[in-house]
Amino acid sequence: MELRKAEGDLIEHHAGEVPALVWSTGPVSYEYHFGRRALFDAVVQASWHTAGTLFGADAAILALRDGALLGLAITMPGPEFRSRGSALAPLWQELLAADAVQPDEVAGVVERSRLASWLNPALHSSTWYIHAIAVTPEAREQRIGVQLMEHALETAKERGCRELQLDVLSDNPAVGFYRSLGLEVLAETRAPKPAEFGVPPELRMGIRL
Repeated sequence: MELRKAEGDLIEHHAGEVPALVWSTGPVSYEYHFGRRALFDAVVQASWHTAGTLFGADAAILALRDGALLGLAITMPGPEFRSRGSALAPLWQELLAADAVQPDEVAGVVERSRLASWLNPALHSSTWYIHAIAVTPEAREQRIGVQLMEHALETAKERGCRELQLDVLSDNPAVGFYRSLGLEVLAETRAPKPAEFGVPPELRMGIRL
């Protein structure tokens, strides 16, 4: 198994596999935000091909074995989380022009995202942030997640960050995995409207470097 930056031919070659991996990190949350899976997939695909956006390949590390995608991590400097989210706006215009989404759907996503934004506390400039980390079902129990986390920790140290943080839904089994690597819960947040939909409280977890 090898870890490689998502660049060159790897971007297009694995583009179709990325939405499912990202979706697996928080299905109920993404269902709340996007309403339908096809819309989520379209947004992630567009973002994957656009540097500087929330799901951009330029922020991704791929776990590969013999050319097969086993997992990925999307990480970034803390302040980029908000700016990359804002950078999705032009992609919505492209999807509207292609009739892949309707105007009322866009308005709904924007409003639900606003209501859910309270689940993610502010990130400081000295923090390295893991936006998404996932392993395919077939590749679990092979320490691939551990290696992706170790890579993120090393990157954070190389960038001079003082802390690594991530957000995870409180009912996600990955909480135990992160605890086993030394991360601790820094905050637990709940937003009323997402909670009514079934989105559980979100945990901000972190580790000092």
